[in-house]
Amino acid sequence: MQNALITGATKGIGLAIAKALAKEGINLAICSRNDKELLQVKEALLQINPQIKVFIRSTDCSLRDEVCQFAAEAEQELQSIQIIINNVGAFFPASILEEEENNLQKQLDLNLMAGYELYRFFGKKLMAAKHGHIFNICSVAGKQVVANAGSYSVTKFAQRGLNDVMREEMKAYQVKVTAVFPGSTLTDSWNGTTITTEKFILPQDVAAAIITCLKMSAGANVDELIIQTTTKEI
Repeated sequence: MQNALITGATKGIGLAIAKALAKEGINLAICSRNDKELLQVKEALLQINPQIKVFIRSTDCSLRDEVCQFAAEAEQELQSIQIIINNVGAFFPASILEEEENNLQKQLDLNLMAGYELYRFFGKKLMAAKHGHIFNICSVAGKQVVANAGSYSVTKFAQRGLNDVMREEMKAYQVKVTAVFPGSTLTDSWNGTTITTEKFILPQDVAAAIITCLKMSAGANVDELIIQTTTKEI
C-alpha cells in the first residue's frame, strides 16, 4: 500500500486530491493550520475508505521547523512516503509597487519554501528507494504573468523552476516529478463570486488528473500538466 503526504489538504484542490487518493486505497498524511477542519477531513476520508490510515497534524507551512516536523511525524506514522503533493499556497493580489510590506516573502514561504523543505527531507530517501512521485501544484501564473498579481507570479515562476530542478535531479533514480498548472479553479478563494461555475475548473478535475498520472506505467512521466477552462480564463 502506498503512502501520500499532502500540504493544505482541508479545502479546495488539496481536499479533492486527498479524497481521490483515499478512494484508491492510499494512506494519507495531511496538514493544515486548523485542528477542527483536520479532524473533520480525517473522519470524511475514513468514511470513504475505512481501510486506510490517515495521519493529521496542525502545521503552519510558512515555518520551516513545522514543515519538517510534519514530515518527520508523517514518516514515523506511515513508515515511508512515496507520493508528495506540494499543494499549500497563498495568493495576495496586488501590484508589486502597491503591495503591503512582506507580501512577497509571505507568498514565497508557502508557494516555494514549503515544497523545497519537503524535497530536502524526502529527496534522498526517494532516490534510495528508486520509486516515488512528487506533484507540485503550480499555477498558470507560473507560465504567464498575471496582472495585479506581481509577487504571486514571481513565486509561481520560482516554484516552476524548483519543480524542473527536482525532475532533473530525480530522473536517474526513477522518481517522477510533475508540475500541475491549473487555471482558475473553484475554491473558497472565489466565495461570493457572481461568475458562473462553468467558467471554472473544479478541484475534482485536478485530482482526477493526478490519479491518471499515478496509474501510468513506470517508464512514463507527465512533466507538465496544464488544466485550463474551455472558456476564456478569468
